[in-house]
Amino acid sequence: MLSHNGMDVDLKMASRVRGIDAIMGGHTHDGVPAPSVIRNAGGQTLVTNAGSNGKFLGVLDFDVKGGKVADFRYKLLPVFANLLPVDPGMDAFVKKVRAPYEAKLNEKLAVTEGLLYRRGNFNGTFDQVICDALMKVKGADIAFSPGFRWGTSLLPGQDILMEHVLDQTAVTYPATTVNEMSGEMIKTILEDVADNLFNPDPYLQQGGDMVRVGGLSYSIDPTATMGRRIGDMVLGGKPIEPGKNYKVAGWASVQEA
Repeated sequence: MLSHNGMDVDLKMASRVRGIDAIMGGHTHDGVPAPSVIRNAGGQTLVTNAGSNGKFLGVLDFDVKGGKVADFRYKLLPVFANLLPVDPGMDAFVKKVRAPYEAKLNEKLAVTEGLLYRRGNFNGTFDQVICDALMKVKGADIAFSPGFRWGTSLLPGQDILMEHVLDQTAVTYPATTVNEMSGEMIKTILEDVADNLFNPDPYLQQGGDMVRVGGLSYSIDPTATMGRRIGDMVLGGKPIEPGKNYKVAGWASVQEA
């Protein structure tokens, strides 16, 4: 079975559904070096993930005897793109598609002072750049940025190109927003996202990572129950007040305007 459920969901499904020899999954970006062997009423199911963004290739070989899997061998092979020969036809096609936008994509915006990445479960340095930019342009107290992990990591001293910004923000719903939100609403949003990620039932998890925040600091206990995970919400050295309104910027909202 090929899956885009995420590792936790695949593990639960493997424990409940019989007749699947192996699940090769994705979505949660887990590079799993060895399959998890999950027992169920019909025997066992192997569950694997091969990372994300073409970094690895998961190779699973079966030894089948009498119509059943007798043994298996799994390897997580790293992919070194710079060592692979370029396919001439595909290279020509990519260059043709990019040609009208090449100048814009190569526009130099700034130079990095430190490592810029978007890989953490709760935050990343490129996330912080996005949140800082939202607060500055929108004149907001707080900024929210969605918790997904893609885009090119940049080394210190490297040019930040327009293409790198698009790497980080390329979604089909990129509109930026600014809204007045009460402190109570801000906590509700953080609690809701946290429950999507840390609900003890994998079937109630929706994947992704914790929403990134700018201006605001908070503590989180992933093991707590819904409504009790988020605490110590502070803005500018002062606790967030439930009844006070704050100006909150964001982008990539899935809600209709």
